[in-house]
Amino acid sequence: MSGFLRKLIRINIHFRPSSFRAMSEITALDPVVNVDIDKKRPLVDESQIGEEAKRTRVEIERVKKRKVAMLLCYSGQGYLGMQRNPGMQTIEEELINSMLKADLISEEAFTTPQQMQFQRAARTDKGVSAARQVVSLKLPEKAKVEEINEHLPEQIRVLGIKRTTKGFNSKSSCDARTYSYMLPTFSFTPPEQEISEAFRVTPEILEEVRTTLKIFEGTHNFHNFTSRKKPLDPSANRYIMSFCCEEPFLCGDIEFVVLKVKGQSFMLHQIRKMVGVVIAVVRGLTTKETIIRAWNTDRLDIPVAPGLGLVLEEVHYDRYNQKFGQDGIHEVLSWQEFDKDVKDFKEKFIHPSILETEIQEKSYPFIYDIREQHLHQNSIQSADADTTALCNSTAPDSAILCIDQPSLIIMLSIEQFKATL
Repeated sequence: MSGFLRKLIRINIHFRPSSFRAMSEITALDPVVNVDIDKKRPLVDESQIGEEAKRTRVEIERVKKRKVAMLLCYSGQGYLGMQRNPGMQTIEEELINSMLKADLISEEAFTTPQQMQFQRAARTDKGVSAARQVVSLKLPEKAKVEEINEHLPEQIRVLGIKRTTKGFNSKSSCDARTYSYMLPTFSFTPPEQEISEAFRVTPEILEEVRTTLKIFEGTHNFHNFTSRKKPLDPSANRYIMSFCCEEPFLCGDIEFVVLKVKGQSFMLHQIRKMVGVVIAVVRGLTTKETIIRAWNTDRLDIPVAPGLGLVLEEVHYDRYNQKFGQDGIHEVLSWQEFDKDVKDFKEKFIHPSILETEIQEKSYPFIYDIREQHLHQNSIQSADADTTALCNSTAPDSAILCIDQPSLIIMLSIEQFKATL
């Protein structure tokens, strides 16, 4: 090495940062740093894991996954709602467990669904069914509907899987939700007539039902149609796009009718309370002004119809479809190609479960004991009133109208509908 090169090296070392220079001058004589092996993260004993299980775990972890939307339908009979709840029988528990059995998700994703970005479009309560529920999650590219359905009970079916954008969320991307409520037409029997399952609704009563439903359309304060919601809470304002009544039909010997409501979103018990007050209006137990009054800050006690007849019909993704549905990569989330499958499922599982509960459990017709002849014509009393709902009551001052559990319960105390002459 020339003398010039040696001088150049010395100059470079001299102008290096002291810390760098100190590091570069470490020699073999410096002590070796000992690592405390006991403080290391313990390794998994691979010898205790079966070869097939290890291979499956690696394959699940390595396989390429994509964000998808999954369409499913289910009968809520016998289930404690859609949302997963440890130790409880729910729709999500069945669905996630079936994907684990099909080796589509890992044990970690089964325990913590957030790992696969799992999200439902709408939470359905105990006994509530769904014709077109949508969940978003990450699944292997080649995941098939048949693999999941193989491990599901008959009353829960996955109909389709479609690829979505990475940021798709079945709940927040949803523009609106449509629910239906199926109930026997004898629910609208005029108070002066005897209630019977042979009752057939008249065109005049149907028109009254439809006129009453129209009142709900638009944006209103629905604090009286849910629980634990303060009158001035902005989140109580909800937009109802449409509320209609379809033509009656026979299911067995009983005539039924379906009410359909479409809105941006709904609160707990909102639809069931809307149905409850509609029945009260049509039967003459109160007037349409009660509905308008319920949107004010006064607290009203509104009857709740049960979850048995409630069905999540559809979730809407209009904005998502407009933006991504025609990009050549992602499919439109309208699911029209499954309309026949949905219709068949409803006729096989959802409608019969409603009818069978009514018939086999002898939970209809209305059990009532009306001691007063004049029903309230103005409004429902404030919720701070002492309300007693008793079926087959013999107390003349506590006459009530109800359908026995677990049928289409509408408990309407006559004390709440005081007579006005």
